[in-house]
Amino acid sequence: MSKNLVIVESPAKAKTIEGYLGSDYIVKSSYGHVRDLPKSDVAINIKDGFVPVYEVTEDKKAVVSELRKLAQKSETVWLATDEDREGEAISWHLAEALNLDVKTTKRIVFHEITKKAIQEAIKNPRYIDLDLVNAQQARRVLDRLVGFELSPVLWKKVRPSLSAGRVQSVAVRILVEREREIEKFSVSSFYNVRGIFGLENNAALKADLSRKIVESSEANQFLQQSNGANFRIGDIETKPAKRTAAAPFTTSTLQQEASRKLGFSVAQTMTVAQRLYESGKITYMRTDSVNLSEFAMDACKNEINSSFGSQYSKPRQYTGKSKGAQEAHEAIRPTEMAAREVDGERNEIRLYELIWKRTIASQMADAELEKTTATVSITPQGASQPIKDVLVAKGEVIKFEGFLKVYMESTDDEESDDSASGMLPPLKVGQELNLSEMTATQRYTQKPPRYSEAALVKKLEELGIGRPSTYAPTISTVQKREYVVKEERQGTERKYEVVTLKSNRIHAETKTETTGAEKGKLYPTDIGIVVTDFLVENFPTILDYQFTAKVEEEFDTIAEGKMEWQEMMKSFYKPFHTSVERTLETAQRATGERELGTDPASGKPIIARIGRFGPMVQIGASDDEDKKFASLRSEQSIGNISLEEALKLFELPRTLGEYEGKSVSTAIGRFGPYVKHGSTFASIKPKSGDDPYTITFERAVEVIREKALAESLRLITAFDEYPDIQVLNGRFGPYIKSGKENVKIPKGTDAATLSLDEVLELIKKAEENPSVKRGKFGKKAPVSKEKVPLKKAAAKKGAPKKTVAKKSATKKK
Repeated sequence: MSKNLVIVESPAKAKTIEGYLGSDYIVKSSYGHVRDLPKSDVAINIKDGFVPVYEVTEDKKAVVSELRKLAQKSETVWLATDEDREGEAISWHLAEALNLDVKTTKRIVFHEITKKAIQEAIKNPRYIDLDLVNAQQARRVLDRLVGFELSPVLWKKVRPSLSAGRVQSVAVRILVEREREIEKFSVSSFYNVRGIFGLENNAALKADLSRKIVESSEANQFLQQSNGANFRIGDIETKPAKRTAAAPFTTSTLQQEASRKLGFSVAQTMTVAQRLYESGKITYMRTDSVNLSEFAMDACKNEINSSFGSQYSKPRQYTGKSKGAQEAHEAIRPTEMAAREVDGERNEIRLYELIWKRTIASQMADAELEKTTATVSITPQGASQPIKDVLVAKGEVIKFEGFLKVYMESTDDEESDDSASGMLPPLKVGQELNLSEMTATQRYTQKPPRYSEAALVKKLEELGIGRPSTYAPTISTVQKREYVVKEERQGTERKYEVVTLKSNRIHAETKTETTGAEKGKLYPTDIGIVVTDFLVENFPTILDYQFTAKVEEEFDTIAEGKMEWQEMMKSFYKPFHTSVERTLETAQRATGERELGTDPASGKPIIARIGRFGPMVQIGASDDEDKKFASLRSEQSIGNISLEEALKLFELPRTLGEYEGKSVSTAIGRFGPYVKHGSTFASIKPKSGDDPYTITFERAVEVIREKALAESLRLITAFDEYPDIQVLNGRFGPYIKSGKENVKIPKGTDAATLSLDEVLELIKKAEENPSVKRGKFGKKAPVSKEKVPLKKAAAKKGAPKKTVAKKSATKKK
């Protein structure tokens, strides 16, 4: 047995580190957290000072047992979990669970998984920092108290199975408030005027009117005034300018740029970055520091000098601007700056390249630019003096690329072609210009943009809410709770006017454009809006941005050893608990109810509201015994559904006819429109042109047949006496379905020929060797499976019959 046991969080990290240490070391993984608060109201002893009661989670008992045995046989145990607060807490939980002395057990941290960093950490161990542990413990306890006490309020006052959280509820509030801004925004139109002038050698100069024109009549009048006018260069102003590279990546800025440039979700960015870190290719990916070590800066300088020349090098250290930055470490950077590329799967290669370019660019010289602004005066025909209005042309020339040779930061702003910027042709003051064309194009003011995942992270960071380790889980949680959806929405057509002056003639035409199309943006759902409004009204402190940021600052103070975490809990909990009790007693039920009008058939009110199963409309008041209900379609909202749209919903379900002795009907459910045939439900896909209101009987039967065929092709083998066991075709090949568990079939095995005994043997092996499930950001954790005594049951009842699926289950009409 090895003298030294090193415990890390993930198997991938363990494998990398073990290669850097000698035979005296064995490296094992804890698979993340090993203890947590139980899911009950006894998890926190509030009366005795908010003492948390931890337990080893069910799926970690085997891991803890193995680690405990290894620790007893080892001379030295090294706790090498991640270097942030959460990692510190995991080390503390490991020490407690393995019966190690917290005061003497060695703790090592490293910002990167390289041989040098690991060996340096071994030379300089420390002990568990209980201040960091307490800061993380305070976060866990406070968040549990908020969630555990707020959620039952929502169950009673809004709808069952809802949840609330200190950070997640504030994140949803940001989205709800942006949605309200968009709803209230009043769109107005204006006209952009642009002149295009022909120059020598087929060159052209584009210049824009220095102001916006509001009315169509004024735009026409300006073009008439310009018809036959004299245009000349009135002034040329040239200014030098510089552009400095952005700082190296923090967690937040990496998530934002990976979203803009690579199209990654926040969670995807962290998953890929985790793999790069654990394989030793980048430094730790949860940080809000923009610092680079002297070693890294020297490595950048050498790489820049050799690849681009010394004139491109400009070493600089950046200062972070995020509120309450907790990580006094390094920014995210490659561990070897000389490695421009890495091996790996495609997304790892792409993210690494982004990190390498950003890091190198941060140490490169400024880009030197020359910005030129030329004004064009307008003297109407017959006038002696030019008018006050001028046209302006702007140009930009790069004199020295600097960092732009490697990298250019993106922004969340949409690209616009309305500016006349670009490289200007040679011009001189007083030069007369010949007008080729002038247009006045109608444009519209833009509504505030909805948030993307990365933009929401940026907003949370600006407000001081959350920390690097919390951004991705928060974004994932609000979507999982169905308070927020991320989706693509089609735009609507809009008409706009273009008035053109060309060849001394003015011509107006109406064109059409698509507006409002959005991709990958976050939309609050009806239930998200109703819950947010309820919480803001009844728990204004918890949903307050400044309060949430103040709590984060208090966690920082605890981490610094300047505050007792139980004292923070006391000051928070009493007023919070009082608000909970008051709300349970006095608050009205929240449904987001909105009366749309009157049903012309019955004269009863039609109401849109949140029901037990989601957004719905009803005919009849709350006390009406004969109410009718209809679910909203996925694209509809109780906030803006019209009376006409609501009435249309009551046209469903539609009975279309009878097929194979069973009724065929269409309706809309929780998962969208569908055709129902007996107990079979087949989804209708709007993209294929099917609609529950217009679908014909013949087409509905086709949909039913298509589903039956798909099901028949999926089933390979069934066992009559054991319907819970099937051999199926899946997305990644054949597999065995045993109750709720899926069991792999070994490669090279003909799934169609498997006997029951062979299937039972594969299930047994899977039970004895549990597979792994994905944990946080790609970490793996063993998962125990519920064992079903299948062989025992088979022995009692005799061999069950085997049914081989037919190739087609469809029947002719």
